[in-house]
Order: sequence, then C-alpha cells, then structure tokens
Amino acid sequence: MGNFIADLVLQILSYVAETERLNIKKRQAEGIAAAKARGVQFGREAVITPDNFGEIVELWEKKQLTFKRALTECGGMSEATFYRRLRELRISREKNDV
Repeated sequence: MGNFIADLVLQILSYVAETERLNIKKRQAEGIAAAKARGVQFGREAVITPDNFGEIVELWEKKQLTFKRALTECGGMSEATFYRRLRELRISREKNDV
C-alpha cells in the first residue's frame, strides 16, 4: 500500500510540474510575441562586412596583410566572422563564375 501511495504522489507531482512547464512556455511565447509587436529586435547586432572586403581578402591571401591586420581593416570583426564571410564570398564568386 505504501508503494502505491508513493507512486500516486509521484504521478501528481509529475503532472503539476508538467502543467507548470507548459504554462511557462505559453507565457514566454506571449511575451516574445508582445515584444516583437512592439518592434523589439532579438539577438546580437549583425556585423557589417566592409565594402572592400574582397580587396582585404586578396591582400591577406597574397600575404601583404597579416591576419590580425585584416581583421582590423574589417572593423575589428572576430576570426569566426571573418572566416564565415570569406566562405560566403568564395561561394558567391563560384556562383558568379558558373
């Protein structure tokens, strides 16, 4: 009988926790929707790629610019962003060549 009561209590607590979690998700979704309706922007600001990014890359590839200097010329973007934009540049060049 004690096992039955323990299982019953566990099931009730599990139900209450699940219900509360669903309520939290619902309130969170409502809050996000309200914020978006007010025009709130979520996430980090996008790093702007300079207009002369292709030139900077060419100089870097020819070893006329150090990597650190190339990052500085790009407005101090991070290494990861530089490599991501480099990959995007190469993909766009491939598409234009085809």
